[in-house]
Amino acid sequence: MAKERSEAEEPKTTAWKPVLGLGSEPGTLPAVPSLADKVFDQPEPEQLVELTVIVPARNEEDMIGECLRTLVAQSDDVFKLGRDWELIVVDDHSTDRTAQIARGFAGVTVMEAEKLQAGWTGKNNALWTAARKARGKWLLFTDADTMHEPGNLHRAMHEAARHKVGMLSYSPRQIVKGFAQRTLMPLVFSELALAYPPSKVSNPNERVAAANGQFLLIEREAYRRLGGHAAVADSVLEDVELAFLAKRRKVGLWFRYADDALSTRMYRTTAAMMEGWTKNLALLFNNTLAMVLWKALDIVLLVGLPWLAVELWQARFGVHGLQWLGAGWVLLLLWVRNLFRFYARVAKSHFPFVDCALSPLGLPLFVVLLYRSWFQHRVLKRVSWKGRAYAS
Repeated sequence: MAKERSEAEEPKTTAWKPVLGLGSEPGTLPAVPSLADKVFDQPEPEQLVELTVIVPARNEEDMIGECLRTLVAQSDDVFKLGRDWELIVVDDHSTDRTAQIARGFAGVTVMEAEKLQAGWTGKNNALWTAARKARGKWLLFTDADTMHEPGNLHRAMHEAARHKVGMLSYSPRQIVKGFAQRTLMPLVFSELALAYPPSKVSNPNERVAAANGQFLLIEREAYRRLGGHAAVADSVLEDVELAFLAKRRKVGLWFRYADDALSTRMYRTTAAMMEGWTKNLALLFNNTLAMVLWKALDIVLLVGLPWLAVELWQARFGVHGLQWLGAGWVLLLLWVRNLFRFYARVAKSHFPFVDCALSPLGLPLFVVLLYRSWFQHRVLKRVSWKGRAYAS
C-alpha cells in the first residue's frame, strides 16, 4: 500500500473551482476533461452534517445487508442518522439484488453510479459520484463487505482529530474461510505489515504511505486538497494513491490495524481471492519478482532441510555414519530455526495462530499469484476485477 516517489511523478494538475472544500482557498485537480464541466461546477451544500458514509457496491447482495445493519446501528440520540450524519450506498451497476437490499434500510440513500467513462475505474467512479453530493464535514469510504463495531464511526472521527490528521485509515480484522484463504491471506498481510509499518506510515517525516480502502476517513477540506477520487481516477489501488497524495500534500495521515473497529470478509471464493491479489500484488510490492525468488527459497528450505536430514540419518550405518547422523541433526536444527523465523514473520499479519501455522502450505499459491500479478501488470499491462478490464 505504499510507494516512495519523486515530486516529478505526481499527476499533472490544472486549476479548478472548489467542489468539496470548506473554504475558498484555491486547489488543484488532475485534469479530467470528459468530466470537467459537471464536476468542477458542483456547488457546496448550504448545510453540512458531521459525517457522510459512502459505500460502493457492485454485486454485493450476500454482504451488503450485514454491512448496512452494522452501520445503521451506529445511529443514536447523540449521533442520529439523517440529522448528524448520512449514509449513501452507490450501486455500481449491479446485476443482483444489491440495490434492493440497500433500499430496505431506513435512512439509507441509494444512488446509481454515473456511467463509467474512459480513464476511470468502476470503484473510483462510484465513490466520486457520491462524494460530489456528500454533505459531511468528514467523508468515510468503506466497502460493502465490512462489518463495523458499535461506536466505530464516532470514535474514528475523534481519533483523527486527536492525531490532528486529515486522513485516517484502518486495516480491518480479516475473516477467512476455506483452506486456500487460511493459508494464503496471512502470508500476504504479513508482507504488507512489513512493507508498510503503521508507525512509519503515520509519521509525516517518513516517505512510506499506505491506506486501506475498506475504511478510509477523510476530512472534507483534506479531500478537496487531494483532488478527491478524480485525482486517482484510473488507479486500481486508489487507497494507496490517495495516501501518497496525503503525505505529499501534508494533510496528515494516520493508519493502524483496527480489529477493535471493524472486520471484513474480503473474498467469498478462492477465484475472487486470486483475481483480487492478481490485481493488487504487483502494485503493492515494487520488488515482485525478487519476492517470488525469496518465497521459492522459503519453500526449498521448509521442505528440503527435513528431507535432507532424513536422507543423512538413513546413511548412519554406512561409512562415517556418525558424521552423517550429526549432520542430519544440524540440518534439523536449522530447519526448526527457520520455521520459527518464518512463523515470527507471518505472525505480524494479526491472523490466528492456527492460520499462521498453516501458512507455509500457502507458499506455492503465493508464488504463483506474485508472478501472475507481475506478468499481467508488466507484460500484458491489463488486469480484471468484477467483470471489468483495466489498463495497468
